[in-house]
Amino acid sequence: MAKEILVPDIGDFSDVDVIEVLVQVGDTIAIDDPLITLESDKASMDIPAAEGGVVKELKVAVGDKVSKGSVMLLLESSVEPSVNVADADAQPKVSGGAASTPAPSGSGGGYGGASLEDIHVPDIGDFSDVDVIEVLVRAGDTITEEDPLITLESDKASMDIPAPKGGLVKEVKVAVGDQVSEGSLILVLETVGAAAPSPTAAVPAKSGAEKAPARVPAAASVEDAAAFRRAHASPSVRRIARELGVDLAKVVGTGRNGRVTDTDVRTFANTGGQAPAASQPAKSSAAATAAGGEAGMGIPVITQPDWSKFGETEIVPMSRIGKLSARHLHRAWLNVPQVTHFDEADITELEAYRQKMKGKAREMGFGFTPLVFMMKAVVAGLKEFPKFNAAMDDAGENLIQRRFFNIGIAVDTPDGLVVPVIRDVDRKGLFELARELGEVSKRAREGQLKAADMQGGCFSISSLGGIGGTNFTPIVNAPEVGILGLTRSQERLKRVDGEIVDRLIQPLAVSYDHRVIDGAYAARFVSHIAFILSDVRNLIL
Repeated sequence: MAKEILVPDIGDFSDVDVIEVLVQVGDTIAIDDPLITLESDKASMDIPAAEGGVVKELKVAVGDKVSKGSVMLLLESSVEPSVNVADADAQPKVSGGAASTPAPSGSGGGYGGASLEDIHVPDIGDFSDVDVIEVLVRAGDTITEEDPLITLESDKASMDIPAPKGGLVKEVKVAVGDQVSEGSLILVLETVGAAAPSPTAAVPAKSGAEKAPARVPAAASVEDAAAFRRAHASPSVRRIARELGVDLAKVVGTGRNGRVTDTDVRTFANTGGQAPAASQPAKSSAAATAAGGEAGMGIPVITQPDWSKFGETEIVPMSRIGKLSARHLHRAWLNVPQVTHFDEADITELEAYRQKMKGKAREMGFGFTPLVFMMKAVVAGLKEFPKFNAAMDDAGENLIQRRFFNIGIAVDTPDGLVVPVIRDVDRKGLFELARELGEVSKRAREGQLKAADMQGGCFSISSLGGIGGTNFTPIVNAPEVGILGLTRSQERLKRVDGEIVDRLIQPLAVSYDHRVIDGAYAARFVSHIAFILSDVRNLIL
């Protein structure tokens, strides 16, 4: 009788996206074989099989969302799920190149004269309670010195923790989502006095006559450690890449959001990195979809020439923030029909008031920038024109009207642009906002923002005023429907009550989702913001 296989405890995660289904109906699987890959905002994780057997029916597909207890598949258990003497090709998958032959008696499943040793997190500097975002080995893996064991990610950086020595992994003591510090136990390793046996000798035979390639030791691998770590691939795919000696940084991902799949890695290995000519169009289409487009749209892919033919080049890996921003902005640009409306506000009186009060703010320990006035003016506009505080539902048939006012502020950091969210702007005074804005901006530049700090925004502001420019068209930070772009204010002669006077003019540029907002509505919204900014007293209306 088929048995339901459920998603196990995955920590605090729920409604997590299924980004890969790693088995098919009819597959014979063994305990700990990866079944599906999940990806949350914080990490990706493989869900292993709790028992062996034959897959009778799949209950999930790519794009589904699952939580603890969700049914993944129906499994028909066999009497001896790990060995099928009738069919050698049905041998269960063996992770990490561990030997498939029985271990010698008395060896504990490993090597003669072996001993068990705890492997701990080494000195990782000033970091503590760091999130484990990937576990790169599992029980049964044969590893060598310097092979990566786990990947950690703090607010400031991500890092691989390498093996201090080689041996056979007996038990893994950490899981994705755990937090570790120096001295935390990672795994139990079976070691011998001499060096660990050659991985080549431990590789099991594949089905049929084909032999699995030897796992490439980390020290001799062609992969660059930093680029390998940043590659958008699941732990199981990373393991395959290590076994095949493939540099993940050079593999074009055809999976969701440009994710590198096991097929991508194997194709790269089999073709030496050159895809067959006949497959190029299909790969380009997949790559376009992965970059944020819809399948079938026929978006052409821009490929790079070999720049080294023209001069010296260097591969500079993008920061994690940079890659995430690039994918998000590309999706927003492809999915949101965007229009930008330009206007300007006379902020002469507002600036005079700000100059008068910024000394007091400095005494209280924070700056008093024009941005806090812009935030309050935007909230006034959202209240008067509520469509700008709405979001379109996934079906594109309804608007989700928000009754709160959280404003995202784009902050330039050494690693790229981030947009922390200031909550309940309508309930806070100018000084309170100024203090919070200063604190949030400092945390952003130091890489100390949490994922929650950048969620729940209703509308965003992107200010280039401190840098320069006369105007620009900001990209809507979907699923929001509007964003205000600010550049440097300009002194300009203007006729006021029949006299020519100097006035300080602030350019305004509001980009909006044309599916939700039409041009006339947008023009009135921007005009209202300009009215609020024209006199500081208008902020209390």
